[in-house]
Amino acid sequence: MTKRLTFLGLAGFWLAMNGLLWRAEYGSRGGDTPVPVELVWQKILTAPDASSLSVYQNHERMGYCEFATSIGQSMAALEEDKLPSEGLVKRAGYQVHLAGNVALGDFTNRLKFDGRVRFATRRQWEEFTLKVSSRLAVIELHSIFTNQNVHVKIHGDSLDLDRVLTFAELENPNTIIRAFAGNFADALLGVVDLPPLEPAVAAQKITWDARRTRVRLGAEQIPIYRLEAGALGYTVRIDVSTLGEILCVNLPGNVTARIDEWSKP
Repeated sequence: MTKRLTFLGLAGFWLAMNGLLWRAEYGSRGGDTPVPVELVWQKILTAPDASSLSVYQNHERMGYCEFATSIGQSMAALEEDKLPSEGLVKRAGYQVHLAGNVALGDFTNRLKFDGRVRFATRRQWEEFTLKVSSRLAVIELHSIFTNQNVHVKIHGDSLDLDRVLTFAELENPNTIIRAFAGNFADALLGVVDLPPLEPAVAAQKITWDARRTRVRLGAEQIPIYRLEAGALGYTVRIDVSTLGEILCVNLPGNVTARIDEWSKP
């Protein structure tokens, strides 16, 4: 009798565990779970490793990029057996860095880019820098929020331009054309008259949605976080691992940045 009860108990335990494992592996595939957007952004900011992605357009490789944060670098420097300090994630400032290079269409000269944004808080940026270079020209942008302007430098074989544009001027495309087209501005504006932009209104219309789902990575189905947002009739999608590594980014124009192991679910 004791052996029979022991056998039945072990059999019941085995069936229950397999049922739970099956439910965890397959049961949630049909339905995604909504999660707070802030949770996913925090995962990205505190990812211990940089996200290295190959860039494709129409399934053809065109370059690579790498995304990293200063918080992530600090997290990676911590000892494995020590918990991060509470103030590490909540501290007043942090920085994000994006760098890489791409080849656009038939343009054989690759474009290199290196951009940094420094934040005072999670929602307020302090300083922005971007450098885009090729053999033909080098473009540099630098902006400090408190100055309310953008310093633009363009150096090339037949062009040497240095301009400072205020945020108010940047809202008017016609002002930008006049600043960069020089003597040709009047003739160009006689043909094209663009309406003023309203970036603050446009930004408010961009709403991010976040959920937890499962996708195929190599030969396995893994849980991920998925961020989606729509703007100007286009959809941007970012897939993030549960540790915060960016796995795949889908952009308009059939442009995708993804890790090498990625395959479409």
